[in-house]
Amino acid sequence: MKLLAFAGSTSSTSINRELVKFVLKSFTEHDVQLLDLNDYEMPLFSTDKEKAGFPKEAHLFLDAIAKSDAIICSMAEHNRNLTAAFKNTFDWCSRITPKVFQSKKMLLLSTSPGGFGGGNAMNIAKNTFPAFGAEIIETFSLPKFHENFDLQNGITNPDLLKQLNEKIDSFKLHLK
Repeated sequence: MKLLAFAGSTSSTSINRELVKFVLKSFTEHDVQLLDLNDYEMPLFSTDKEKAGFPKEAHLFLDAIAKSDAIICSMAEHNRNLTAAFKNTFDWCSRITPKVFQSKKMLLLSTSPGGFGGGNAMNIAKNTFPAFGAEIIETFSLPKFHENFDLQNGITNPDLLKQLNEKIDSFKLHLK
């Protein structure tokens, strides 16, 4: 089984990337590709730029999805919304094909320094991604990242770790 993983952030210190990397430790039996959105940087989407053609990075991102069996992603949140970097990637890709996620099963994550754990971005993704071909199997939001996560050991709050592990186990059942 080939898993595609990414964080919806271009920050070099992305806490959402750290959450994805932690979750991937539970999928060592799978072939995993961890993408960095920085490798898919594109011009800011506009219909005027679209007339000149689609960036190769949009095609590469869609190809990575096509070659995967499932997706694990963590949506970063900026100002109660998806990040501009992810939204731009998504906008370009959705103009090539409306089914960006190509009917792939998805484990959708989010985290933030605040108590809502990126919940606004999570809700946007939960409500939007299925219309673009995502089959969201499980979701998990980690609140107060800096209080509940250690870069060496991962999630330190036992209740949150238990919740995440239950979501991972459920997701794995759907991968078979």
